[in-house]
Order: sequence, then C-alpha cells, then structure tokens
Amino acid sequence: MAGIVAWMALWWISEAVPLAVTSLLPLVLFPLLGIDSVGGTAVNYGKEIIFLFLGGFLLALAMERSGLHRRIALRIVDRIGGTGPRLIAGIMVATALLSMWMNSTSCVMVMLPIALSLLDGDGDPELRRKLTVPLLLAVTYSATIAGMSTPVGTPPNLVFLELWRDRYPTQPAIGFGQWMAFGVPLMLVYLAIVWWLLTKVLFRIPQQHLSSPKEVRERLMALGPVAPAERLAGIVFATTALLWITGDDIAFSEHFTLHGWRSLTDFKAFTDGAVALLGALLLFVIPIGKPVNAAESKPPFALLDWKYAEANVPWGILLLFGGGFALAHGIDKSGLSLQLVAAMQGLKDLPHPVLIGTVSAIVCLLSELGSNTAVASLTLPLLAQSAEAWGADPQAILIPATLAATLGFALPVASPMQAIVFGSGRIPVREMVRAGIWLDLIGIGLFTILFGCFSVI
Repeated sequence: MAGIVAWMALWWISEAVPLAVTSLLPLVLFPLLGIDSVGGTAVNYGKEIIFLFLGGFLLALAMERSGLHRRIALRIVDRIGGTGPRLIAGIMVATALLSMWMNSTSCVMVMLPIALSLLDGDGDPELRRKLTVPLLLAVTYSATIAGMSTPVGTPPNLVFLELWRDRYPTQPAIGFGQWMAFGVPLMLVYLAIVWWLLTKVLFRIPQQHLSSPKEVRERLMALGPVAPAERLAGIVFATTALLWITGDDIAFSEHFTLHGWRSLTDFKAFTDGAVALLGALLLFVIPIGKPVNAAESKPPFALLDWKYAEANVPWGILLLFGGGFALAHGIDKSGLSLQLVAAMQGLKDLPHPVLIGTVSAIVCLLSELGSNTAVASLTLPLLAQSAEAWGADPQAILIPATLAATLGFALPVASPMQAIVFGSGRIPVREMVRAGIWLDLIGIGLFTILFGCFSVI
C-alpha cells in the first residue's frame, strides 16, 4: 500500500499520465495485490460527496451560461476596487466569512463561479493571466483556513467534537466560544500570511487596475436589466446556498443552539449532496421564455441541457476525487494507517513543542493523500490512546491534530476544496504543489507555536 501511495503521488505531481487515469489505479492494483476487491474499491468512486461536486459544477455552469457570474463579478470589482491584491483580499474575506458558518466544500462551490467571472472579464489580458492562479488558490485556501475557526467550519472539527463527547464524557464540552477563542485569531494570522504569500512572494501581482472604474461602470450599464435566465440561475443558486448554510444545527454554547431545518423537519437524510442535485436538476426542467443558446430550436427552453452539461462538466475531477477516497480506504484497509500511528509511540519523550509539530506534520502528510475527514476519523482515536499513554493532555494533542487534518494544500486530492478549484482547469498541478507546500509548513509552524509553546486551550 505504501508503494501504491508513492506511485500515485508521483504520477499526480508529475502529470506523467492524465490525473483521472492515475485515479483509476486502485481499481487495478488493490485486487491485484490483495488489498481489497474491485467492488470494495469501486464504492469509493460513488460516495455522496462526489455527487455534491456534480451538483455544484452544474449550478456553476448555469451561472456561467446565463451570464449572471459576469454581473456579480463587475459588482465586486466596482465595490472593492480592481487591483490584483485588492481583488484577492476581497475574495478571501468573502470566502472566509461564509466558510466560518457553512461547510467549506459548499462555500467553495458558491465562491468559485464568482472568482472565475472576475478572470473572464474584458480587463487587461496579461494581468488576468497573472491573477488566475493566485485568485483561485485564494478561494480554496481561505475556505479551508476559515473552516478551522469554528466547530462547524470543516468536517474534521466535527469528528473531534464527537470523539471528545464519546471518549471523555466527564470532561467539559467544547463549545463555540472556547473553540473560537483560539480559532479566530489563528484564522486571522493565517489568512494575513497567505495573502502576503500570494500577492508578494509566490506570485508577483501587479498593482494596476484589472479594469478602470469608469470601464467597470460602463460594462455594468451595458449589461442592461437582469435577464430571465440570470434571474432563474440566481434564485436556484441562492436557494441552494441558503439550504446548505441552514441545514445543520449550530451550537453556540451548551445552552443555546440554532437549529437547522434538518433537525426541525423529517428530512434528516436530505444531505448537502441531495440539495446540490435538486438545485441542479431544477435547472434542466424549469422553463424560461427564450433559449440561452440559439441552437436550441424546440420549446420549452431550459437554462441547462444535457449536451451542454456533458461537454462542460469536468468528469475527470470526479474520478480524481474518487481516487483520493480509494487511496484513503486502502491506507486504512491494509493497516498502513495503524503502522504509521504506531510509529509515533516513540515520540512521547520529545519536548512538547516538538511533539506537537511532529504529530501535526504526520497528520498533514496523511491528509495530502486522502480525504481530510477520513484522516481525522482514522488518526484521532489512535492519537487519543497515544496521548493517554504519553501522559499528555488529550486536548493539547487532539486539537492541533484535528486542525492538521484540515491542512493538505499541495495536491488536488487532499480535500474537496482543492479538487473543486483544480476542476476549473486553470491551475497546473505544479503551481498548486509549489504554493501548497508553503502553506502546509506555515500551518504546522502556527500549530506548534500556539499549542506547543503557549497554552491556548
């Protein structure tokens, strides 16, 4: 299994073969090497979150096809200014504010079409080219980092809270206030460093305007009134995003919980993936007055048709993410995860800051190779046992490990957020790896400082 991990990582990073082709290797290698059956491996390519991606891709296509994304982008440029650094800062702030309170994956699906529309305007082509990679990376990075700041921001946080309740029932519950006391300062420092890296170090972003303020206002006026297709795309997209945001409970403290619609209704099984597909399916069936594409000759006209979706959905990315799930499954099934965590038993004699940094680095490395939720589910119970054996405070080990599971900025398969942004087809793998390694190292350093050198819990 370790050999397969190294093989797939090498092919993904080098792009020696298409990424989707590399993602199919587990279906051949797992049964060949006795790790799992074809059936047991194949289920990883049909997980619910993959259909969440599919629904999100279709919703984004509808915004693009209707032209609504262009209108939103011009409004953003008009409000926050059109220089590269200001656009990146604006996108990061908007994404972070959303990601604090909703699933980071859903947040990226909301923000990516807006970011793409900023890049597809009529501004300086050279500036737009230089801005493409850092702006899109800003979306996934800010969503991931902001997800660390609240208990509901990212799935590993919820895995930890569930483990804490089950394993330590006599310990005080960890509420929103206690988590945000360290999560929000961490987010603010991390985002500031990332903005500086993206605009000043890793990428040289010019200071000139993408478009002059006068040109932006002229283009807004030239768009005219909102068309029916734009209105439909906006209503469906906004309704879907609202359902994503309000679906789950938010526990602000032990005594106050803001209940989501799932706990208030009988639709508990109607998950975010089903919400995304419902919104996407509506775009194929709700009639609009006139065709968006002149090639559509027979009414009723809909905003999306299958021919357009088939040609524009990045199907390879869905396979890529399935390959990541299969890899995480194989690491667990083969026992490699137990071997890796067992190897950490020798760390108990290390100084506390070094211990925190080492644990964070190991969990971060695992998160690069598979789902961050799967990594948290695999490692946190084992680390809880290790912390007790080491005689360490469980929170001091488990919380930085939870945050480290959310790291993994270097590979498209490291998290849903990375996969979605990579699915735009605008970011070369080498650029993602080059920037992501820096962010992983910075995250490990911040966790070491906060949880190893200072008592912030």
